[in-house]
Amino acid sequence: MNNKIVQLLYQTFVRRGFATLRFNFRGVGKSQGTFDNGIGELSDAASALDWVQQIHPEAETTWVAGVSFGAWIGMQLLMRRPEIRGFISIAPPANMYDFSFLAPCPSSGIIVQGENDEVVTPGAVLKLVEKLRTQKHITVTYDVIPGANHFFANELDLLMKSVDDYLDMRLATDPKRPAITSKSGR
Repeated sequence: MNNKIVQLLYQTFVRRGFATLRFNFRGVGKSQGTFDNGIGELSDAASALDWVQQIHPEAETTWVAGVSFGAWIGMQLLMRRPEIRGFISIAPPANMYDFSFLAPCPSSGIIVQGENDEVVTPGAVLKLVEKLRTQKHITVTYDVIPGANHFFANELDLLMKSVDDYLDMRLATDPKRPAITSKSGR
């Protein structure tokens, strides 16, 4: 949860008025437990979503965002939780994990990939995107960040511009978007 990309995603959702949570999977940082090859981590994500929904029962819109392994877990959560209306998947490890569970994918979203990703092969991600784009009733936006590696070092501004532009587009047309209010005094 202290990864720079995760922090920036958190900040962009907070700025838009979402009740937002970032967390570590079991065994990461100071969290308890040990790595569970995705099974326990999916349970962690579902528990985190349950907790946020319990604290904010008024929330009408739910999104999921993840980076690398977290993108794989987020997409699995998306399949199990019909209230999730959108996703942001950054460098999903399509060359390492099976994404065939996304048939059919229930929500539209964006997949962002670094052109020079040394961990997740851009070709595997493109193949995933092409498969998802054949499905009806959803739209998958795909953005490749030129020169970016797996951690988007030196390209974080371009990554977040892609995410922000996508959220601006989606939220402008979403009748259930969170209300953002501001007050100014003189």
